[in-house]
Amino acid sequence: MAQHWTRQDIADKMADFERRSQQDPVASQRQLADELNIPRTTLQHWLARKARIDAHPDVVAFFESPVGMAFLHRLVVAAHVVICLLGPCGTRLVCVFLELSGLDQFVAASYGSQQKVSVEIDEAVAAFDQDEKTRLAQDMAPRQIAVCEDETYHPEPCLVAIEPVSNFILLERYAADGKAATWTQALSDATAALPLDIIQSTSDEGRGILHHVEDHLGIHHSPDLFHVQQELVKGTSGALASQVRQAAKALEHVETAAGAADAPKAAADQLDTAKRALDTATAHQNTARQAIHGIRDAYHPYDLDTGTAQPSDVVADALALHMADIDAVTRQAELSEKCCDRVAKAHRVVANMVATIAFFFLTITAKVEALSLGPEVEEAMFHHLIPALYLHRVAEKTTDIERRQQFHATSQALLAPLRDRDGPFGHLTHDEVQTIEQVAQECADVFQRSSSCVEGRNGQLALRHHSLHRLSTRKLTALTGMHNYCVQRADGTTAAERFFGAKPRDLFQWLLDRVEVPSRPAKKRSQPTPQGSLGLATA
Repeated sequence: MAQHWTRQDIADKMADFERRSQQDPVASQRQLADELNIPRTTLQHWLARKARIDAHPDVVAFFESPVGMAFLHRLVVAAHVVICLLGPCGTRLVCVFLELSGLDQFVAASYGSQQKVSVEIDEAVAAFDQDEKTRLAQDMAPRQIAVCEDETYHPEPCLVAIEPVSNFILLERYAADGKAATWTQALSDATAALPLDIIQSTSDEGRGILHHVEDHLGIHHSPDLFHVQQELVKGTSGALASQVRQAAKALEHVETAAGAADAPKAAADQLDTAKRALDTATAHQNTARQAIHGIRDAYHPYDLDTGTAQPSDVVADALALHMADIDAVTRQAELSEKCCDRVAKAHRVVANMVATIAFFFLTITAKVEALSLGPEVEEAMFHHLIPALYLHRVAEKTTDIERRQQFHATSQALLAPLRDRDGPFGHLTHDEVQTIEQVAQECADVFQRSSSCVEGRNGQLALRHHSLHRLSTRKLTALTGMHNYCVQRADGTTAAERFFGAKPRDLFQWLLDRVEVPSRPAKKRSQPTPQGSLGLATA
């Protein structure tokens, strides 16, 4: 059986041959082939093939060397990772890249050849995901987590669950349907080997997910604030904006007619009525908008201006006040039944929002009391450390620069007494302070009011499905692995590192070790000369 030579083996043998030829110029080709333990005909074939490469001699010398071959290998794998996995494109653009760069002289750039590489990379990423998840789970400390869940369609249902703090994808797979039992089984399979205790889920109000969370898992369901605001906006924004436009148009018509009116007093009355109608419509629009923004600002366990705790009854009163403003607008503006139904749908979720606040304080109380701290330290955690860390998290997600600076300033003000040597933490050891800070951060992360991480992920998958027309299970698994182990935040951490609390191995190096350099380009075939459609008739 003929020996299989990898491209790296060939590059190493050719480098040895050239070095020996320079050291011993009188040595014959046959002698050197024997010393290298390769057939002479094989060596001759390699030399002839190298001589036929249509590129600058220096470029040929580099890419046919061991270092050049390793670089070519790295370059091709990197092109697939960036273009096909990190980027939203397909294998054909890898082929175009190889042709435009001139690398098609050294590596096959046909679709079939590169598709084979793409499949190998996808399978290697999936193997890495499975292997690394098992390895990291062994040393992972047991954790209580929340999950964000949602489903998208390609057109078959794709179930997605993400741990929101680390942005680690726990579940991303196709399923027969989005029923509760399917969700429960899929999530159970995905987390079976992980030391996790899922205590809450944040999602929309889909019946399948709600049944899965509340009845199957028996955990708290936290409503997604975005969907509450969305229903309120759909129920009020368009209709009120239409009333403003109609009132403005009516005023413009009255103003035009008033200029030519023979009865100035009647025209003035009509003008005054039109102005009041526009003012009323504008006031309704502003009231609804401010109430929706007020719901967003009120739905926090801590006051954003002071860091003071907001128990569930305080939040309930604030939410009720804003919802009452919206109800008043819908009545006074006489909005349609469809608009009122959307507002009523948002109303039904408010009770769950208040329950989430209560769940937050019950959970963090249990976490802090489990540390068995002294009264002064415990009070400092509840009134200073946890609120400060929560405000810091809110500040990092805020797009308004002034508000972000304000939240950071409040957070630092809450932390200032804790940094004093005579403060409540002054007598604790470094390890004790670290433990307290870790638990406090976990407490701050308990409150989850948005499933934007999974909504954004579904948007990415939808764009990929649109461009590629379909996502195979193999490709979807590879995309999950790249998200968890390759994509980095600004601080240089991956989702896996944040989730497991340990740095995973290098995924790209794993791919280099397991995906071989693609084959060389096939010999160019001569193309037939195109014939005119009347060529035979005129011959």
